[in-house]
Amino acid sequence: MESKPTGLYLVLVSIHGLIRGHDLELGRDADTGGQTKYVVDLARALGECDEVAQVDLITRRVVETRISDDYAEPVEQLSDSARIVRIDAGPDEYVPKEQLWDHLDILLDNLTNWLNDQPRMPDVVHGHYPDAGYVGARMASLLGVPFVYTGHSLGRDKRRRLLASGLSSEVIEDTYNISRRIAAEEEALANADLVVTSTHNEIEEQYALYNYYDPDRMAVIPPGTDLKLFHPPGEGDSFTFGRMLEPFLRDPGKPLVLALSRPDERKNIASLVEAFGESETLQEAANLLIVAGTREDIRDLDSGAKSVLTELLLLIDSHDLHGKVALPKHHRPDEVPEIYRMAVSSGGVFINPALTEPFGLTLLEAAASGLPLVATENGGPVDIIANCQNGLLVDPLDKPAIAEALLKLLKDRDAWNEASRNGIRGVRQHYTWKAHARQYLDKLPKLRREHHRLDTSGKPPPEIRYRDRALFTDLDQNLLGDPKVLPRFADLMRTHQKRVVFGVATGRRFDSALAVMRKHGIPAPDVLISSLGTRIHYGRSLIEDRQWANHIDHEWNRDRCREVISGLPGLKLQPRTMQSRHKLSWYYDPSKAPPLDEIVDQLHQAELTANATVAFGQFLDVVPTRASKGQALRYVALRFDIPLERTLVAGGSGADEDMMRGNTLAVVVANRHHEELSQLEDVDRIYFADNPHASGIVEAVEHYAFFDEGGPRLPDE
Repeated sequence: MESKPTGLYLVLVSIHGLIRGHDLELGRDADTGGQTKYVVDLARALGECDEVAQVDLITRRVVETRISDDYAEPVEQLSDSARIVRIDAGPDEYVPKEQLWDHLDILLDNLTNWLNDQPRMPDVVHGHYPDAGYVGARMASLLGVPFVYTGHSLGRDKRRRLLASGLSSEVIEDTYNISRRIAAEEEALANADLVVTSTHNEIEEQYALYNYYDPDRMAVIPPGTDLKLFHPPGEGDSFTFGRMLEPFLRDPGKPLVLALSRPDERKNIASLVEAFGESETLQEAANLLIVAGTREDIRDLDSGAKSVLTELLLLIDSHDLHGKVALPKHHRPDEVPEIYRMAVSSGGVFINPALTEPFGLTLLEAAASGLPLVATENGGPVDIIANCQNGLLVDPLDKPAIAEALLKLLKDRDAWNEASRNGIRGVRQHYTWKAHARQYLDKLPKLRREHHRLDTSGKPPPEIRYRDRALFTDLDQNLLGDPKVLPRFADLMRTHQKRVVFGVATGRRFDSALAVMRKHGIPAPDVLISSLGTRIHYGRSLIEDRQWANHIDHEWNRDRCREVISGLPGLKLQPRTMQSRHKLSWYYDPSKAPPLDEIVDQLHQAELTANATVAFGQFLDVVPTRASKGQALRYVALRFDIPLERTLVAGGSGADEDMMRGNTLAVVVANRHHEELSQLEDVDRIYFADNPHASGIVEAVEHYAFFDEGGPRLPDE
């Protein structure tokens, strides 16, 4: 990391889409839109600030012959203080964001490994969109640093609109994996120290739909515009892109009504074409230019883009708009500023007719170029036009209103000139990246004062210092169920004790775990994680990690959690011997009690951040949000440099799930609770044993060649 010697180290996470520092392929697909440009511009702007030493924009590395080799480069410099870092996770090829969920824990573990090799850990982590919110929240939690979140677009709002369009809940779930997305958004909001939004409308209309809606943690910081690229035309400017329109337009001298977006149904371009086709007056006054991504052959596009473009061509034909509408096949990213200036020179208008627009970067680009705006009244354009006074808002479903608004600006030259001047002035006043970065950085000192960074440096206890692999297992379901096999497992661990770190991760209290291990002759563990990840002890002397206990106490309100959950049906508080300072436990009757996701909703509605798990369908446990078996295991691995790729984890209930996701080698023993872990059957690096209890662990040791020279390894390696 070559950066300024002092200052903040900021990590931005934006996982999906094709992200690079030049020639962004905006509109290539639904995942490569305004967000990819936003995060690149944000990284550059923050890197230019004096108090920032380094900005790393983290995304997924993609290696595929169909796309540029740029996306396979591990590191790309944006400036002296900003770079894009690409982390491996999941398949090499480019996949839609809806298919990335099972790979996010691997990305998190690989990112942790990468950060551990850097000169320092980040001071702030900022996640963009729910997938990066999931990764960012967990990374910030592990490090004990502030977490900033930007949702960009939100799943609950999307589901509401898709239902209104006539799609069934089942189709929405199958297509968009929407429940997983919403759960990640709730987790991100519950853990965010700051939520950055672009408009007040986002807060009031979208974030308000969530259980963990806390407007006090939300700040409106509008994104900026690159005024070096987007500016009004000069005298005598010529526009080479105009040649692209010659095959389309019969009278190219007319003003241009410009729409620029990716070919997505939500952008509502079809309604614009219908509004244009149903108004002869509008056709006489202007030509329509639609810049909707690039294509060679519509038939080769993904189904969404193919459907939108096919509909546009059919509408052009049905309204006999040939010679009046241009729909060019190609445009380069560096031609976009010229397209805006060409529309300005023609006396045209920019239109965004989207059903809803979270913000609308294209509106700022058009305004900075001097184009008056007509835009949807749903979302970000409300704030933009209110600040700049440079256009009109319309109902995107009211086609006559769209035509009327366009004509008002096209036919009234005084109104056009005023809107053009106001837009140029308003963008310079409200929407520069320098102003955005300044507002952003001004909010960080307060967040940092509220956190205590977790020190992940430290030497391991002497007895485990030179061991090159680790095995962690639960107690009750994994070791205690079959007394005949347990001695074999114990002998295996004793035989290899000089090369393996042996760890136990249990829901039992520390004292109870010790007693049961002594009773059954289980070797003393090198690491004992007890009470569902809320306590960690090391070595023969069982020294407690006090730093971990202080770390997980962050925003933990034990009494309030107990109060909220004890009022629910089907739950009975377990005896005091099963409780601890950082763990609350109930007996759970699934025939009467709410499902786990509803219990989590109750905690979020009460503005409580906590992790809740159900084990074996009959035990409910609630611990601090920073605590779990998996988070405790990763903290130990990071602190003592234990590679997760050489760590075998054995589990059998829902409480073990986050230990097994990611880069660990995992085994689910045959006596597992099937319903709780069934979703892991298709996840990489998780082996489902044929045998139960300790024999299932021994089976997994052989499956992964765990103690072999050169091992452990995956079977297909």
